[in-house]
Amino acid sequence: MADLSAVEICAGAGGQSLGLELAGFDHAIAVELDENAVNTLRENRDWDVRQGDVADKSIWKPNEYHGIDLFAGGVPCPPFSIAGKQIGATDERDLFAWAVETAGEMKPRALLLENVRGLSMPRFSAYRQYVKDRLRDFGYWSDWQVLHANDYGVPQLRPRFVLVAMRHEDAQWFEWPQETPTGDTVGTALHEMMAADGWLGADAWVEKANAIAPTIVGGSKKHGGADLGPTRAKAAWRKLGVDALGVADAPPNASHPVTFLPKLTTDMVARLQGWGREPEYEWDFTGRKTTKYRQIGNAFPPPVARAIGTSIANALNRKGKPKELADVENEVMHDRLYLALKNAPIALTEKELVKLSGEKMDSLAFERRMAMLARDFMIDEEDQLGGRAYRLVGFKGFTGQEDHERHARFAEMRARIS
Repeated sequence: MADLSAVEICAGAGGQSLGLELAGFDHAIAVELDENAVNTLRENRDWDVRQGDVADKSIWKPNEYHGIDLFAGGVPCPPFSIAGKQIGATDERDLFAWAVETAGEMKPRALLLENVRGLSMPRFSAYRQYVKDRLRDFGYWSDWQVLHANDYGVPQLRPRFVLVAMRHEDAQWFEWPQETPTGDTVGTALHEMMAADGWLGADAWVEKANAIAPTIVGGSKKHGGADLGPTRAKAAWRKLGVDALGVADAPPNASHPVTFLPKLTTDMVARLQGWGREPEYEWDFTGRKTTKYRQIGNAFPPPVARAIGTSIANALNRKGKPKELADVENEVMHDRLYLALKNAPIALTEKELVKLSGEKMDSLAFERRMAMLARDFMIDEEDQLGGRAYRLVGFKGFTGQEDHERHARFAEMRARIS
C-alpha cells in the first residue's frame, strides 16, 4: 500500500504516474491537457484526473494540496528541445518556472520535474540558475541530473534532465538512484512480439536488432501520422532492422519474407518505453493508433520514474544513511554572468560585469552571452561614460501572472498543443 501522496501535473498517459505508484506514491490528483491521455489515465486508475490547462485554477487549486509529499510533473519539452527552436521562457508551452512557483505555494516535501536533455545545455544555464535560486528562496535544496533510460532497465537511450528539490531535513537522506543497466536489446525485448503471428524471420531479425533503441519521439498534433523520429533516428532504426517510416497495425506474419523490414506496433513501442515488461508494468492505451503512439512516445519511461521515485520515497521515509548538512547545501552555480547581473544594485558595464562574474571572456563572447540571457530575461541597457551598462529587470517567463501574454498565445495555439 502507498504511504506517500503525490500531485502530478502534465501527467500524460501515465508513464511517470505508474512509476511513482510503484515507488509508493498514491495520486491525490493528476492533471493533463490532452483528452486521449486523460482517457488512458482514467482507463487504468481510479484517480482524480482533471483535464485542462494546469495553470488554470478553475481546473484545480494548488493551495488545496498544501504540504503534499510530492509535487511531480513532466512539463512540456518543446521550449527546450534541441530539435526545436529552444525559445525557452517565451514559449507559451513553458511551464517549468510556473511549476517552481507553484511548489513555493504548495510547500510539498519534495518536487520532481523532468524534461529533455536540451535544458541541461549552455543555452539555458541562466534559466537553470533562476530556477535553483527560486527554490532556495522557498527553502529547498535542489539538484539536476541527466538520466538515461537504458541505465534503469529500459532498452532505449532516452536521456532526460531531472530536477529534484527537497526541504533540507529530507534532502540529507536523498541519493540519486543507482544505475541498473539493461541487458535487453531491441531484438531481445521484442522477439516474442515479432514472432507472435508466425513470421519466420523473427530469429534472424533479433540478431540484427542487437542494440538499444534510439530515443523514441512521440511528436505532437502539429505533425502528421506516427513515425519513429527525424532523419538521423530513422537511419539508426534501419540499422537495427526497423522501418521507422510509420507504425504497424500488427506484427509481421508467416506471409512476410524472412528478409522483410518490419515496422513496430504501438505495443512494441510501449515495450521499448518500459511498459509491459513485467505484470506490474501492464498499461492500456485508449484511442486510435496515432494517438496511442503519441501518448507512448512522449512518456517518461515507468521504470525510470520508479527508480527516481523510490529514491525520493526513501529520503522522505528516512531510509539509508543521511549526509552531512554541509554536503547537502553545497551550491552549484549554473551561470555566473546571470548572477552578477542579478546581484548588481545598479546598472554595470561589460568590464564591471565580467569582473564581478569571475569569468574570462572577450567582448564578442560577452555580447553572445548577453543576447542569450535576453531571450529569457528582461535587460535594460543605457549608455554611460564608461560604456554601455546593463541591468536585469525581470524574468520573461510565465510564473502564474494573470496578465501574462502566455494566456493569449496558449488560447490561440490550444488545438495544436499536445
